[in-house]
Amino acid sequence: MRSLLRNNRLKCCTSNLSIDSNKLGQLRCIVTSCRAVVVNQFGGPEVMELRDDVRVPNLNPNEVLVRARAVSVNPLDTRMRAGYGRSIFQPLLPIILGRDVSGEVVDVGGSVRSLRVGQEVFGALHPTAARGTYADYVILSEDKLVPKPPSISHVEASAIPFAALTAWRALKSTARITKGQRVLVIGGGGAVGFSAVQLAVAAGCHVSTTCAVESIDRLLAAGAEQAVDYTSEDVEVSLQGHFDAALDTIGVAETERVAISLLKRGGHYMTLQGETASLSDRYGVAIGLPMATAILVKKQLEYRYSHGIEYWWTYMRADPEGLHEIRRLSEAGKLKIPVEKVLPITQVREAHEAKDQRKIIGKVVLELD
Repeated sequence: MRSLLRNNRLKCCTSNLSIDSNKLGQLRCIVTSCRAVVVNQFGGPEVMELRDDVRVPNLNPNEVLVRARAVSVNPLDTRMRAGYGRSIFQPLLPIILGRDVSGEVVDVGGSVRSLRVGQEVFGALHPTAARGTYADYVILSEDKLVPKPPSISHVEASAIPFAALTAWRALKSTARITKGQRVLVIGGGGAVGFSAVQLAVAAGCHVSTTCAVESIDRLLAAGAEQAVDYTSEDVEVSLQGHFDAALDTIGVAETERVAISLLKRGGHYMTLQGETASLSDRYGVAIGLPMATAILVKKQLEYRYSHGIEYWWTYMRADPEGLHEIRRLSEAGKLKIPVEKVLPITQVREAHEAKDQRKIIGKVVLELD
C-alpha cells in the first residue's frame, strides 16, 4: 500500500474512483462518474435509464458527497418523470430523479464543518433539484444532511426526510403549531400525512386525521386521538369541534371545503396541491407563475374575510432546524415511516410502474449495492 501511496492520485481500474492521499494513512476517494437513473424525456417508467457512466460534478465548498445506500420513491418522483414541472426541468434534461437518501459521507467541501468522511447520514434535496438521489453517489449541501441515527437502517432512514420535511414546513414553519392546539390531518395514511401526525403529537397537539380503514390502527398507535375512515363515515359529523391547523394532503375541492369548515377563526389551512407548477407547465413560467400567485392571493383574501383563516400552498423546503428535530424524533422512535417494499435500484422501472398502477400503496425504497 505504501508504494501505491507515492502517487498523489491513483486511478482505480475497477471503478470510477481515484484515491487521494495528502497524508500517509488518510485516503480520500474522488468519484468521477457513477451509476444513476437518468431521464432524457418525460413519460412512463420506460423513459428511465440506469447508466453506469454518469459524471459526478466537483464539490462546491458547502457540499457533501454521499455514497447512497438507499433512496425512497416519492410521489414527486413519479410525477416528475411523467412531466410534472416540465416548465422547470425541460431545459435541464437529462435529469436524475430522487429526493431522499441515506448513506455514507465519502467527501466534503472545504467549508463543511458538521460532517466528516465515513459518517452515516440521511437527508433530502429540494423539489427543484435536477440532479437527484437515484445514483450511487449523491451531492447535497451540508444543511440538507444530518447524521443517521444508529438505531435505524439505511432503508428506514431513506423513507423519512422528504415527507417529514414537507409536513414540518406546513405545521411548524407555516402554522407554527404549539402544545395543546388541535390539528387536523386530511390523508394521514400517506407518508406526509403520517409524518404530520407524528410531528404534531410530538409537539403536544391533539391530533385528528382521516384515512382509509387499513391505516386506522397505525395512526392511533402513533398518537392520533381520532382516525376517521373517510370511505364509510361522514367526516364533518365525525370530526367534532374546531381545529387550529389543518394539513390537507389530498387537496381536492371537497377536502378543502371540509377542512376549512372545521377550522377556528385564526386557524391555518395548508394544502400540498398548489397550482404553481401545473399552471407554469400549461402556460409557461412567464405567464403561469404570476397567474398562480394571483389565484393564491385571491384565495387567501377570500378565506381571510369569509372564514377568518389563513390559506397556504405548502411545499417541502430544506430546513436545518427541522431536519435535526426529525433526526432526534427518529432516533427516539417517535417518527418512522413504514416501508412496504424494498427493491434494488436495477428494478427502478418496476417500482415506478407499481406506484403508477397503485399495486403498492405504501412506501417503496430502492437499495444500492
